[in-house]
Amino acid sequence: MINQHSENLLNTQLEKVPAQGYRFSWFDWFCLWYPPGWLILFNRHWQHYHQDPDGWNWLEYGLFLIPGGFYLAMLSRWLRLGCRSPRQEVGEFDPNYQQAFRQEILSPIVKYYFQGELQQIQNLPPTGPLIVAMNHAGMCFPWDFLTLGYLLGEARGWKVQPIASPVLFEHPWIIWWLPSKWSQVLGGVRAQLNDFETAIAEGKILLYAPEGIRGPAKGWRKRYQLQKFDVSFIQLSDRYHIPVLPVVCIGSEFLHPWTVNLTKLQRLVKLPFLPLSPLMFALLVFPSMGIWAMKTRLRYFIAPLESAELDAHSHKRRTAIYQQAQKLQQKLQLKINQFLGNF
Repeated sequence: MINQHSENLLNTQLEKVPAQGYRFSWFDWFCLWYPPGWLILFNRHWQHYHQDPDGWNWLEYGLFLIPGGFYLAMLSRWLRLGCRSPRQEVGEFDPNYQQAFRQEILSPIVKYYFQGELQQIQNLPPTGPLIVAMNHAGMCFPWDFLTLGYLLGEARGWKVQPIASPVLFEHPWIIWWLPSKWSQVLGGVRAQLNDFETAIAEGKILLYAPEGIRGPAKGWRKRYQLQKFDVSFIQLSDRYHIPVLPVVCIGSEFLHPWTVNLTKLQRLVKLPFLPLSPLMFALLVFPSMGIWAMKTRLRYFIAPLESAELDAHSHKRRTAIYQQAQKLQQKLQLKINQFLGNF
């Protein structure tokens, strides 16, 4: 029964995929090198594979490209939808679409813009399940996560699913930028204990930021200074006997440089962080740049696997879990310092 249901679901997903994949046109290459156009790339790709009557249209895409035009595009879309917001729908992970997005959109961005590369790949295991733990920074769209997911997929064929803040699934600003199901269909898992634990129990390969939101929110002055690690990933790694693969990213701090987090304003608008930097003036003129980031070279250094098998009868189990998380933090901080000293 389960196998038949899975097969039917896979066939249904495949029926939705057009026979011809998405190919970059001259307009797409223009959008790639013109920062306000990145949002167009993501939405055009989604609309190629999904019916999205609430999505943007060509007139609104054209408005994205002129100063202040995004506000007119939002007004046009709002009126077109009958003075309402886009529908908020819940989607399920679609590995077929993740693969298409990875090959057709992420590939040129990672190769030609971020020049992403994996190093020390001899430390990669042949298969999962895994918790890939990485220092997450940049105070912008999670390009360090997306790039690593793409590179791991290329190196091992893995379907990597990132753990993301619930705000990134449902915030009113996000659903105006991107389709409401976009994050879930691409494999995003809510950073909530129940969702995290369910994904771990299913044996998935999860991309996790042990610092939580403290990593990207720490600001430019504390770049490459790891913040306190959460302990949930150590607990779940131990409970389900799933190893942790530590990864150090160098270059992510420059995705949105010179930033200061406006904490009070960030809480007011209910975003995980709200950066202030010289780039924010460009963002006010071109809000579609919300998913763009500065061109930087993203390098990933793979560390050996870490095991979180703790003594089940320890009376100080909570202390042992905390100590192991902090030990891993110190180990990664030492590696970051070494790598920075070599470049």
